[in-house]
Amino acid sequence: MAKPPPSGESFSRLLDSAVWTVKEVWSTNKSLLVSLAIVTLARGLFPASLALVIRGLINAVMAAENNLAEAFSILLPWLVLGLIITVIEAVSSLFYRFLMQRFFDDIDLSINCKILDHAAQQDIAFFENPRFQDIIHRAQQNAANHFSRFLADTLTSATQFVQIVSLLVVLIAVEPLVIAVLIPLSIIHLRFQWLLAKRHYFDEYMRTTKRRWTRYFISLLTTRMSVPEIKLLGLAPLLTNKFRNIMGEFRDQNRSRYQSSFRGSSIIAVFATIAFYALLANVLRRFLAGALTIGDVAVFATVGLRLRSVMETAVLSTTNALGETLYISNLKEFLSIKPQMKKASGLKLSSTKGDIEFRNVSFTYPGVNKPVLSEVSFRIMPGETVAFVGKNGAGKSTLVKLIARFYEPDHGCILYDGIDIRELSLDYLHRQIAFLFQGIIPYEATASENIAYGDWARLLTDIDQVKQIANNTGLDEMIDIMPQGYNTMLGRKFGEYDLSNGQWQQIALARAFARDSSLLILDEPTSNLDATTEYELFNQFRKFANGQTTILISHRFSTVRIADRIMVLNKGRIVESGTHNELIGNKGPYSRLYEIHRKQMDLPPDV
Repeated sequence: MAKPPPSGESFSRLLDSAVWTVKEVWSTNKSLLVSLAIVTLARGLFPASLALVIRGLINAVMAAENNLAEAFSILLPWLVLGLIITVIEAVSSLFYRFLMQRFFDDIDLSINCKILDHAAQQDIAFFENPRFQDIIHRAQQNAANHFSRFLADTLTSATQFVQIVSLLVVLIAVEPLVIAVLIPLSIIHLRFQWLLAKRHYFDEYMRTTKRRWTRYFISLLTTRMSVPEIKLLGLAPLLTNKFRNIMGEFRDQNRSRYQSSFRGSSIIAVFATIAFYALLANVLRRFLAGALTIGDVAVFATVGLRLRSVMETAVLSTTNALGETLYISNLKEFLSIKPQMKKASGLKLSSTKGDIEFRNVSFTYPGVNKPVLSEVSFRIMPGETVAFVGKNGAGKSTLVKLIARFYEPDHGCILYDGIDIRELSLDYLHRQIAFLFQGIIPYEATASENIAYGDWARLLTDIDQVKQIANNTGLDEMIDIMPQGYNTMLGRKFGEYDLSNGQWQQIALARAFARDSSLLILDEPTSNLDATTEYELFNQFRKFANGQTTILISHRFSTVRIADRIMVLNKGRIVESGTHNELIGNKGPYSRLYEIHRKQMDLPPDV
């Protein structure tokens, strides 16, 4: 369950978020914001202006009864003035909507790009921490819409405030008591709505983890990768019931909040209506006593009703704007998170050889007590092919992820061509590594793009190079029979041509070979390939490796045997190192693993 929001009711936190929000909005498009402010001010003055015109028109009608000959000339100026104000008000409303639509698009682009840019800067560990997943989930939840609604509600509040002031001036001239009655009721209403807004925010904040669960259940029940097994196991009713229970809990919480809102708002509305009619009765008494004109009565009745509506709208828009700052504070919290890994000095080498060295490296995952790697030391020479083998959980994948600096070692250091990788520019380091991960990503893109993504800046527009890579990795025949060849859209989300797991893995291998790097890391590279394809692939690999230093992680002995050297990991330590034949002769852990493999595959002893 999510922890309560930090200092959720703190005025200083609220003010800080509001100021930050205004700065972000201002930096998005200054000219549009200034235009919106001018239009907002003008729109706020229209109701009072029209009220005064109506008052003047009514009084002019009464005066015209005594001078019928000049009646039209008396009424005409008020009619023309009313027409001009009404036309300007109508056009300004349309112009306001036009400006807001443009601004919403700008803020949507700006905020979402800011979220993506900041997420791209975070460490891998950030996305593996449940607490941080809650933070990014809250930050992503309609972030741009919260900014848009904050601006819209703030401008609405500003418009209503100008209207309230101008309408009060008109009403006070007729009945001064109006300020002593309506203002206190508005303050009570504002306080009540703000408490509701905070309660709503608190509920949503505490729901974050459960919201992620609902998204997970929806994904399981609607994603093509999981649907077959869900159907086979008959899990749909169980998962749907879990989803229903969470959403039912949300519904019950919302219902309680709706009831509180209805009760409180109804009480305030009743008192406000009674107060207004009490004031209207006093105005009628004064009219009958001859202290006010019929125009005064008409204006008070019309403007009074309008003021009550305006004040209610102002209260709601103000509390909504303040409420939006609470949600925007979630984005501010996310953007304030900095990468935990030490920033590199930005060093770049003039040339690279692919010399990798571990010196007493230890590493423990966050939240885990037992280290995954303990005092690991070894060196891989430039151009050497080294395989790491061991049981699941021995630390093989962790080891290569440390080389790519996805994590920082707890102790020791990793050298790349004799330089501590913490001193190298991270972008530069990643440019030197081609990495084939265990979990293949089936990119929804063309066959050509899927390969070119390995070095997209160089290959995305160079189809000849892409075809050469496909030829080198044996993919050309598979791609040639696709409906549109290299332009065939792969995947089922946007295209109609899908691949088998093994074919996707071949594409991923081509993507790794496409990268102009000095180090190639293959983490379980042939797990979805048949033996024939694997044999052909590694024949191609030997031919086109071009002197790259290569690290293999595999459970297949047919794969690791091609390595110049094999290192055996056990419980986070390197326990053996040598060639396949040397390790078989040692009769140690590698030999025992190989013997199990040999018996499973029913291979003769000399294989």
